[in-house]
Amino acid sequence: MTSLVKTVTKLLGIVLLLAGIVGFFVDGTLLVFEVDAVHNVVHIVSGLVALVAAGTYSYARLFLIVFGIVYGLVAILGFMSGDILGLFSVNMEDNYLHGAIALLCLATGFGSRPSA
Repeated sequence: MTSLVKTVTKLLGIVLLLAGIVGFFVDGTLLVFEVDAVHNVVHIVSGLVALVAAGTYSYARLFLIVFGIVYGLVAILGFMSGDILGLFSVNMEDNYLHGAIALLCLATGFGSRPSA
């Protein structure tokens, strides 16, 4: 399970980093997800932190748990108001994606234990 934690964290980091970079080259929508400059920077920073955290099991697990909690809150705020604390707008697709990412991160982070 320890390798799964590091793998999920690394893949999440790569996807977030790429989404953040590509987001600067599209006009408002990446596939079906809303993007803007703040959203892109958040994705890039989150992706870089994930890639650093993926280096060790304990940091990767901590990242998944904290990131899962934060993304869960982001999903709830998005469903409630359509924006995240006035910083950036999200659409329904964003909310479902943020919720799914939160569940994946929390399940992987809390569901893992270091091997003996």
